[in-house]
Amino acid sequence: MTYFNRLLLQCRSGFEKEAAAEITDQCANVGIYGYCTLNEGEGYLIFNVQQSGDAERAIRDISFSELIFIRQWLVCGDCQTVAKEDRISDIQNILGDFPPCEEVWTEYPDTTDGREMATFSRKFASALSQKLKQSAFLPKKPRRSGNRLMLFVLSGCQMYVGYTQQKNSAPWPLGVPRLKFPKSAPSRSTLKLEEAWHWFIPKDEWDTRLAHGSTAVDLGAAPGGWTWQLVKRSMFVTAVDNGPMNEDLMASGQVTHATEDAYRFVPDAPVNLMVCDVVDKPVKTANMAADWVIQGWCQEAIFNLKLPMKQRYQEVVACTNVIAERFMQEGIAYELSAKQLYHDREEITCHLRLI
Repeated sequence: MTYFNRLLLQCRSGFEKEAAAEITDQCANVGIYGYCTLNEGEGYLIFNVQQSGDAERAIRDISFSELIFIRQWLVCGDCQTVAKEDRISDIQNILGDFPPCEEVWTEYPDTTDGREMATFSRKFASALSQKLKQSAFLPKKPRRSGNRLMLFVLSGCQMYVGYTQQKNSAPWPLGVPRLKFPKSAPSRSTLKLEEAWHWFIPKDEWDTRLAHGSTAVDLGAAPGGWTWQLVKRSMFVTAVDNGPMNEDLMASGQVTHATEDAYRFVPDAPVNLMVCDVVDKPVKTANMAADWVIQGWCQEAIFNLKLPMKQRYQEVVACTNVIAERFMQEGIAYELSAKQLYHDREEITCHLRLI
């Protein structure tokens, strides 16, 4: 019998402690208690629940979209050892107590060592999926509203076997949308804004919320990595920075360069979107973003919070509390989402708008 007494949580390598603090708080909020086991730098951790059924309840009662440092999650039991000669049969023997699943994903730690398992994981997922369809464990035509069988591979013979809910988990393997760096973009930071759109704005709303001909302000814009994404969407951009902007962007006719302090800049008229990738104290940026939305200077904002080396989770909680207090004082309903993106480093990306 399989005992689902653990949550396996994937995160950015080096942020295991932040993910542990977050899942502990989130579980406590719904009356689930346990303890974490982790090794720093491994890119994942285990949350061991105290009560039977609590791991399953966690992925049902906690909204994955509210998790910041956790890229992907699954319910599982002990790490399984499978025979190299017949891995698939060993896994099929484990699945007797599993709920019905619609598809299978095979993942691995997003670390240098873990990525060595990428090719094996991809090929094994294909072979396993075919066998499980033949045995009727997986349907021939999967839905998108059930469970997903998850294998988290540590080696060719060591793996966690579990499941997650398709609609309450990351929509991409490892929680990472696959984006290609555009050669014409002036910096790699451009991918942070593109990834943020995938996380925070439903794709079927891009044509209205990131509409062609709409207006945006990019605070701390130089040399123009984020401005490039806005111009690509045919938006008209005010790029605020004392530094020089990319010449090709300026030649587009869609960019106005304001050589001003990003934190003091006020637009002449409200804009659709404000974005900010300035390096400064996170609470300062949080207050500034709240100003933009509360004052009606923008409809929504995407901004990065640069985190300190220590107490990073606590700093995030403090910043989100600052924003909550600001909007509560004004009596304004708002929506705040945050995620440590794949293309982030010592930072998280936030999305803020009125509701």
